[in-house]
Amino acid sequence: MQIESPIKAERIRAQAVPDLGTATWTNGIRFGNEILMSGMTAHPATRDAQKPLTTYEQTLVVLGKIRALVEAGGGSLANVYKLVVYVTDIADKDEVGRARREFFADVAANGGAYPCSTLVQVSGLVFPELRVEIEAFARLDIDLSAA
Repeated sequence: MQIESPIKAERIRAQAVPDLGTATWTNGIRFGNEILMSGMTAHPATRDAQKPLTTYEQTLVVLGKIRALVEAGGGSLANVYKLVVYVTDIADKDEVGRARREFFADVAANGGAYPCSTLVQVSGLVFPELRVEIEAFARLDIDLSAA
């Protein structure tokens, strides 16, 4: 059995998602039609850290970063097919859900589908003030608005 040549990976960069100089990860990678995104947070170094954000507000920041990465990779929110959501307090699930409903409203309108999702509680994230982190997966050949 002969293995085909590997698909070339392309690092995705978006102005709204700065690369941190100390990072040992990549925010987004595209290979072929697939886009993989690392867990996004409302990291204090990437926003105005003067005001603490609610879980709802953090989720909106995170989803904005996901949109920016998908668009930088050539796609749109309609191509996001899976989210993995980590929260530090499961009681915040409704606030995360409210932000997701608002953010994906255009995709889900007129019979479209929301992305598949997993939501789990974790004991903590990289900074104590962070309440939500989201990993995202997208495919440029999937359109959830037509699902």
